[in-house]
Amino acid sequence: MMKSLFLSAALPALVLAAAPALAEGAASDPVAALATTPPPHFPRDLSPEGVKAADDHLALEEVDGAEARAFVAAENEKSLAALTGDRRYEPFRQQAEAILTATDRIPGVSFLGEGLGNFWQDAANPKGVWRRTMLDSYRTAQPQWETLLDIDALAKAEGKDWVFKGADCLAPDETRCLINLSDGGMDAVTVREFDLTTKTFVDGGFVIPEGKHRISWLDRDTLLIATDFGPGSLTESGYPYIVKSLTRGHPLEHATEVYRGQQGDGGYGVSPMVFRDKAGAVEAVLFSRPLDTFRSEIWALGADGKPYRLNLPERVGVQGVLGGKLVFSPEQAWSFDGQDYAAGSLVALPLGVLGDVRQSIRIDAKSATIFAPGPRQSLQNVRVFEDSIVAVIADNVVGTLKRFAPTAEGWTATELAVPANSAVGLGDSSKAKGQVFVSTQGFLTPPTLSLADVSTAALTELKSAPAKFDASTHVVEQFEATSTDGTKIPYFVTRPKNLAMDGTGPTILFGYGGFQASFPPAYKPEMGKLWLENGGVFVQANIRGGGEFGPQWHQAALRENRQRAFDDFAAVARDLEQRRITSPRHLGIYGRSNGGVLTSVSITQHPELFNAAVIESPLIDMLRYQELPAGASWMGEYGDPRIPGDAEFIARYSAYQQLRPEVKYPRVYITTNTRDDRVHPGHARKFAARLGDQGHDHLYYEDTAGGHSNDADPVANARRWARHYVYLSQQLMD
Repeated sequence: MMKSLFLSAALPALVLAAAPALAEGAASDPVAALATTPPPHFPRDLSPEGVKAADDHLALEEVDGAEARAFVAAENEKSLAALTGDRRYEPFRQQAEAILTATDRIPGVSFLGEGLGNFWQDAANPKGVWRRTMLDSYRTAQPQWETLLDIDALAKAEGKDWVFKGADCLAPDETRCLINLSDGGMDAVTVREFDLTTKTFVDGGFVIPEGKHRISWLDRDTLLIATDFGPGSLTESGYPYIVKSLTRGHPLEHATEVYRGQQGDGGYGVSPMVFRDKAGAVEAVLFSRPLDTFRSEIWALGADGKPYRLNLPERVGVQGVLGGKLVFSPEQAWSFDGQDYAAGSLVALPLGVLGDVRQSIRIDAKSATIFAPGPRQSLQNVRVFEDSIVAVIADNVVGTLKRFAPTAEGWTATELAVPANSAVGLGDSSKAKGQVFVSTQGFLTPPTLSLADVSTAALTELKSAPAKFDASTHVVEQFEATSTDGTKIPYFVTRPKNLAMDGTGPTILFGYGGFQASFPPAYKPEMGKLWLENGGVFVQANIRGGGEFGPQWHQAALRENRQRAFDDFAAVARDLEQRRITSPRHLGIYGRSNGGVLTSVSITQHPELFNAAVIESPLIDMLRYQELPAGASWMGEYGDPRIPGDAEFIARYSAYQQLRPEVKYPRVYITTNTRDDRVHPGHARKFAARLGDQGHDHLYYEDTAGGHSNDADPVANARRWARHYVYLSQQLMD
């Protein structure tokens, strides 16, 4: 199941300080490594009340408050002068815009009825058009596109800052679709039913008001919907925990309840899941009830219309249904019916044996296990078809592609040929057609889009993107750093072939380390054009907390073990210095969202290792993150700051509380978005304000539209990338 990129926290009793520099080989406990004097504004009482009382910038948490608006305006003016006034800004902006609005990009497509759907943005259509073509036309150099919905025209006509957030079309004909529209790029969307035959919104059709919905078609006249049904229907995180059945022509308040979690549930809200066969008939209706960020219960809708719980591990990823069997990945070691299954494996078991009243079917782990990972392998993407499964298996962070088919003796695997040392991704799939889109790319290799035929395991190339920067000057290498506890941390270096190896290479170190998100080699055209072509080095660190080596790699850095991710990142920085690729004067870091936790902590714990940090859309105040929407959903990742023991370990690293006026930090660049309803802009605002209070030079910029994903407008996104690379050039090249 999808996992969002978020965070979580906790609360404590009395903690001293947390750590700048750890000497080579020193213990990883930042408290032990630091002076005993706590930083200013460090709360001596780690209860929520104590943390709040010690916070002198609470007004900046008011998204549209007068003090916050004044702060943002003043900071933006200063930062824009420093960044857009640089001679490099306009060339960078033009180059980034040319890339992001280029018409020779590969149009990403999904199956849509008999044709293919695509959402397209360019300079003429910054908000984008949803359009359709046929596969034969798509294969040509100039496909013939039919416009279905023009978002620019819709926004203008309705006076809204509409951002297209996708469409869900009912199989098998896929002529009726639920269109998700966000006002300004927020995660919250308005849902409206659209008819592809008339290319208009359905008069009297389904309309769901703005919210963070979870919706699935049950049939043409029925939706299963989890949403805000009024007071008491949302969790603390602001997500729904009740699923109702909504019949066409009935108002939302007349919907009938079919499943209910609990208001105290964590995570991202209960989700209905409807699985269909290749003809569109319903095979199973499931409900995922999150207990926290990563633990959940899976319930099925019985023939009597009543839900019953499936006997599955709490850490589980449901992938689909094949021939009456549930295909899933246990993300913890799991035993069922006396058989053992490895964490990160892929398993298929009959739905009939997973309920409390079970069918008498003998289960054999060998025939039920589709894939079991090796020590440096992990399951990445999975698509379930009528009689087989296609999956991306990462091997030491690079992708392989396999088809799995059931036999009397178990599952057989067939390799599908993909380029070596690439990122491999699965796009949309069609059970009816037995096909799935496959993308491949590398740091220096532009993406290629292919179509895989599942029955033959044949891969046919459809489109190959042209190069957007000169890759001939650079080379990609993979190394390992040794973290504080001896764990080997892989990382990729993309560097000039003729790099002097004298420690002067201007280097961006990227990391994330959370939510089991994996970062394989990927083509970043704006980075290549604005950074690599100017002699820069790009490093991608695959630290713990990510999913590169499966669930264990992620779980190794959860909650009280979060420091491991920070130690891993610092170990890569030191390894780069030891290899003479770069040095602290020329090393900068970049991270966003959960990566903003990583970069803000890295700066406060190890200011001596870096000379730049782009801290984007970040979580930073980890002692109050649960108070800021939608922070409470991430407690499975970070802990709960309201619990004293959790608050104690969170306080050891939370960068907002760990800032010190006497420490010399590099000039950092913090940036966020006013309309970000996933990671609250208050985190970034307060960090910038406290840096200013303590006399630390910094830049802060807050955009006013775009939301957390920053993809609402490619022209605005070009300005964003230009600001990033101007700042990094100033800090690392000048």
